[in-house]
Amino acid sequence: MAASPPVHSTGSAKRRSPWLRLLGGGAAAVIAAAGVMAVMPDASAAESTLGAAAAQSGRYFGTAIAASRLSNSTYSTIAAREFNMITAENEMKPDALQPNRGQFNFSSGDQIYNWATQRGLKVRGHTLAWHAQQPGWMQSLSGSSLRQAMIDHINGVMAHYKGKLAAWDVVNEAFNEDGSRRTSNLQGTGNDWIEVAFRTARAADPSVKLCYNDYNIENWSYGKTQGVYNMIRDFKSRGVPIDCVGLQTHFTGGSSLPGNFQTTLSSFAALGVDVALTEVDVTNSSTSQYAGLTQACLNVPRCIGITVWGVRDSDSWRSGENPLLFDGNGNKKAAYTSVLNALNSAGPGNPTSPPPSTTPPPSGDGTRIVGSQSGRCIDVPGATQTNGTRVQLYDCNGQAQQTWTLTSSKQLTVYGSRCLDAAGSGNGSAVQIYSCNGQANQQWNVNTNGTITGVQSGRCLDVWGSGNGQQVQIYDCNGQANQRFSRS
Repeated sequence: MAASPPVHSTGSAKRRSPWLRLLGGGAAAVIAAAGVMAVMPDASAAESTLGAAAAQSGRYFGTAIAASRLSNSTYSTIAAREFNMITAENEMKPDALQPNRGQFNFSSGDQIYNWATQRGLKVRGHTLAWHAQQPGWMQSLSGSSLRQAMIDHINGVMAHYKGKLAAWDVVNEAFNEDGSRRTSNLQGTGNDWIEVAFRTARAADPSVKLCYNDYNIENWSYGKTQGVYNMIRDFKSRGVPIDCVGLQTHFTGGSSLPGNFQTTLSSFAALGVDVALTEVDVTNSSTSQYAGLTQACLNVPRCIGITVWGVRDSDSWRSGENPLLFDGNGNKKAAYTSVLNALNSAGPGNPTSPPPSTTPPPSGDGTRIVGSQSGRCIDVPGATQTNGTRVQLYDCNGQAQQTWTLTSSKQLTVYGSRCLDAAGSGNGSAVQIYSCNGQANQQWNVNTNGTITGVQSGRCLDVWGSGNGQQVQIYDCNGQANQRFSRS
């Protein structure tokens, strides 16, 4: 570690580690469910580096870089060889980029950007708006003055890097553990500050992915996870521009890989956003936890990549816990091998961005699709999702109360002929069923775990609103979301 490291060397505060809590074990359950140990890659076809192995399925495997360490040849050699995405550890945070109001300093940030791009590596920006690592002048502001300073900072930074980065962590760590908003000077400017930050960022750079990033949101049943989920769902329903959610994935002695981690990833993805593991480190580099978190990402098509927070154990903000994939001498650890094997096992068969399907809907016979928890036919809520109003699924001919079938060609149809449509809210107009990335005429699987996913896309079953592109989740007739369905 540097002699005088910042208070926060990651997107998450160093001083929070004593109260990182056990959010739920179950790494073994995740691995068993994912089958991570079941299929080993063909040695002749396997990639030999993390980035190349991840790229087979359209993903990235990245690391956080400190500009001060790039002169260390062991450090820089490993970073350039193994990873295909780079995040600046501290050099793109507010205090680094705008030490004095209106005076931006991009020297260290550009050093990392240039180092990465000269080697063909992409870069994630981290972070634009955060309660921590603000420059002193910003900490002294409040109210409308602070709000304007936040807007000006976002505009200034994004103008400099416009069109150059893969993604920005627009807002970082804005929630408490119970799912409420964190009390901070930014929150004090008004509850809409996060929305303002994202809208400002989209206007500043329409091409870059805009992400919300936080820690302790890996366990689906945890209050903080639900708080962030509800915000993202609200943003998507109102057209607030947000493209991805970053789960920091710091697993310490007080927290571990939860058994429902994949459920968390898929639940966020079902809202229509990408998910990424952005700051991964695990106490003592647990092989099972590293393999489990990697496999969970691979199992969710919209999980676009994984970033470990540092190269070697000696570079970590948690160096005493040996949490990374390389030891202090730069040697690969057992956890490295478990991650590489998982990435190679996925190969090219699990892409994050599948090509659109042009296959027309087939006809055929099948069995009825019903909700596993409720036993009721599948419905969709009203497009606004504000009042819980449900609209029934209709076929293209406007008939309600249909029995839906899964054909031998894996198409959901009614009476073995018509495509599965949904009636609009109150007007009887039909809209087609789409996958989460907007593909029509999808074929669907009813999986052994009861979920419905697209054959071409692998994505969960969604419905687009009438004409506005808004996605709404599938509910059962009893108003329950995130349902699993079965064939009766």
